[in-house]
Amino acid sequence: QVQLVESGGGAVQAGGSLRLSCAASGRGLSNYAMAWFRQAPVREREFVASISTSGGLQYYRDSVRGRFTISRDNAKNTVYLSMNSLMPDDTAVYYCAAAPGSWTPRSAGSYTYWGQGTQVTVSS
Repeated sequence: QVQLVESGGGAVQAGGSLRLSCAASGRGLSNYAMAWFRQAPVREREFVASISTSGGLQYYRDSVRGRFTISRDNAKNTVYLSMNSLMPDDTAVYYCAAAPGSWTPRSAGSYTYWGQGTQVTVSS
């Protein structure tokens, strides 16, 4: 069992930056691939970025590639999402998720554990 808690969300203007954190308790994160998803009002949840257990592989949705960076610190049981050049379309609740075992990086169905989410609001 893994409990995930996101933090770092907030309100920023377009072009600004935020860094989200996802802290895990329970079992250590080193055995889990991790990801960030987001969901905006009246939109379905969508994949944002994911990272392998060692951190050696990262995957991004096209619209955030080059602006967002996913990273992890297994010693601290924490995963991060650094977001730069934020745009109003990035406004959403951002969720952290953990996938044990076999893993499809961009598929929400691969992820067993989810956090409660943190709100990111980008104004124009």
